[in-house]
Amino acid sequence: MLECLQLRYAGVALPGVVVEQPPKVELGDFAIPIFPFAKPLRSAPLKIAEAIRTEIGPIEGIAEMQVAPPGYLNVRIDRGWMATALTADQKPPAESPPGKILVEHSSINPNKAAHIGHLRNAILGDTFVRLLRFANREVDIQNYIDNTGVQVADVVVGFTHIEKKSRAEIEALTRQPRFDYYCWDLYARVSQWYEADKQNLQVRLQTLHAIEDASTETAAVAELISVAVLRRHLETMDRLDIEYDFLPRESEILHLHFWDAAFIKLKESGVLTFEGVGKNKGCWVMRRAGTANPNSTTEDTGGTQEDKITEEDQKVIVRSNGTVGYVGKDIAYHMWKFGLLGRDFGYRKFYRYPNNHDCWISTADGEKDHPHFGDVAEIYNVIDARQSEAQNTVVEALRGLGHSEAADHYTHFSYEMVALTPHCAAELGYSLSDEDKARSYIEVSGRKGFGVKADDLLDQLIASAKKEVDSRHPQLSDPERQQIATQIAIGALRYFMLKYTKQSVIAFDFKEALSFEGETGPYAQYAVVRATSIFKKASLDPDRFLTEHPATHAAMIDPKDIKTDTYVAGVGVRITHVPTDTTVSSDDAGSLAKNRERAMEVLRSKLVASTFVECFQNEAANEIWELWLASSKTSSVIDQCIATTEPAFLAKHVFQLGQLFNTFYHRHPILSEPDENRKRFLLATVAVVRRELIRCLAVMGITVPPVM
Repeated sequence: MLECLQLRYAGVALPGVVVEQPPKVELGDFAIPIFPFAKPLRSAPLKIAEAIRTEIGPIEGIAEMQVAPPGYLNVRIDRGWMATALTADQKPPAESPPGKILVEHSSINPNKAAHIGHLRNAILGDTFVRLLRFANREVDIQNYIDNTGVQVADVVVGFTHIEKKSRAEIEALTRQPRFDYYCWDLYARVSQWYEADKQNLQVRLQTLHAIEDASTETAAVAELISVAVLRRHLETMDRLDIEYDFLPRESEILHLHFWDAAFIKLKESGVLTFEGVGKNKGCWVMRRAGTANPNSTTEDTGGTQEDKITEEDQKVIVRSNGTVGYVGKDIAYHMWKFGLLGRDFGYRKFYRYPNNHDCWISTADGEKDHPHFGDVAEIYNVIDARQSEAQNTVVEALRGLGHSEAADHYTHFSYEMVALTPHCAAELGYSLSDEDKARSYIEVSGRKGFGVKADDLLDQLIASAKKEVDSRHPQLSDPERQQIATQIAIGALRYFMLKYTKQSVIAFDFKEALSFEGETGPYAQYAVVRATSIFKKASLDPDRFLTEHPATHAAMIDPKDIKTDTYVAGVGVRITHVPTDTTVSSDDAGSLAKNRERAMEVLRSKLVASTFVECFQNEAANEIWELWLASSKTSSVIDQCIATTEPAFLAKHVFQLGQLFNTFYHRHPILSEPDENRKRFLLATVAVVRRELIRCLAVMGITVPPVM
């Protein structure tokens, strides 16, 4: 269901026009319910539908409109027209809104290895970037690095106070493979150290203060650790073909005085107020998002007590000791994103991907020549649902500063957590109590050291897929089988993370993710492999088939074969044959040639369409038409995903298209079809479905192996 248009008629506000797909194509290819218009128009739904059908007139590509009770306008597409356009990969023109979009995702604390929860964030964010780029939007991908926060401080505490290592010893460790794994274990030990003696928490506070001062030895150690872990994170995400353009760091937000500039603006605008009494005495606070001032008035109160924010509604931005909290720094950062701060980062190259794409990182003094980041039109922040209040606070700060348009283009791309099924946790080697085994899922905890490291998950998925590939294709070389297993594993993981709606808690399970049946990545990949194998058996190239082997020989008509004047109905163009002994000017000759070629294109199209129509004539062809209709929806489904920030719609579409294709494959012999025209039509069907499945999977970040 898609709300596509809001109408007004004679000053009366009308409900949105909704387009639905009927349960059976026999009823129509899509339907518009009219009864919501009955009340505002004071007319019977069937009467309104009949008036629309009568007045609307012919529309290219629409074969028929029918009025159906209780108040539907059922629409049938011209099947030949649609199939011809789809075969030629024609798309309706679409205008992309101006301005660059910034998508921030991953944002993993650089204190330990990435885990399964981070993978959901990164896969959602990366897929949303691919969706936007499919829609021809310009996108910057950023990964915010909190390198001065409590998590990094805790690992610094672990190295310097528990293990008592020197800076040189820590630096040597950072050069070891998977240094992030070492930090994972150390982070859990630090949490136990704090629990053993609460006085140890004072060390955390001292370390936090020291990290914020770039001149200290502690800050240098934190830089060593965070940069090494960050590099490991990028390597992990690169395994999933996830890239970033820019890594803004919290340290530069502090050292380049982003917060100082924002603080002045927030105070001057009255967004922040100083609290002199109560539990927040000495703090700078703002109104908590979602609360309203019960004493608000249009009159000027002159700063009286009526303007005060109640203690319950206060959000502390600057603590009484002068330190700014996470939300305060986030406000400054988002002012920079929208080009509202008047300050900028320094930039230097940090990481080069195998495709030679450079990822930049913030620094105090950067390189002179660098891409332009920030100053964007829209922002999407992929951050889990637990951060909703903080995200709303940033939006309210922007509004309070007078930047309502920016606030309206700030989207919290919220999602829920990832857990493990008890079976999956046991497979990963965790000891489970009887109580744990009875649960539907088990939450992970980095502080307790319980969870799935992203690299471990990928390694195990690949190993499991490799066993299956080894048994099915022993004739292939080991590197070939390894590559195929990697594509299957990554496809399984990405699809599993995307098929659930964002607000669903995911309980990850190896067996379910890797299954070749059901709603999984391997199932979708296998549909493409099956389609490709049909063309391989026919010794045809599926990518070139639709242009070089059209559904009918009519598409290969040559203009020279037409010896007399031919009028092409519907376009008002005459194909004129000019005798060879006739002298015409070069301009006239060029005009005649263009005229003739345009008419020929239309003639080819009409002849191809007529052949498609023949193939769609009988009732049994309805199921094939459903497959073509589903294949035509790639762009509309992607638009829906963008509008709702919900990639799960694309995963569902891929699964349904795969199901329809597999039904078609089993019911219709293709290569053994004796009628050559019908055989070409069936091959065209396979080629179109294959192309759209590959296209949709690519937007999901999934590639297709040669065999499975």
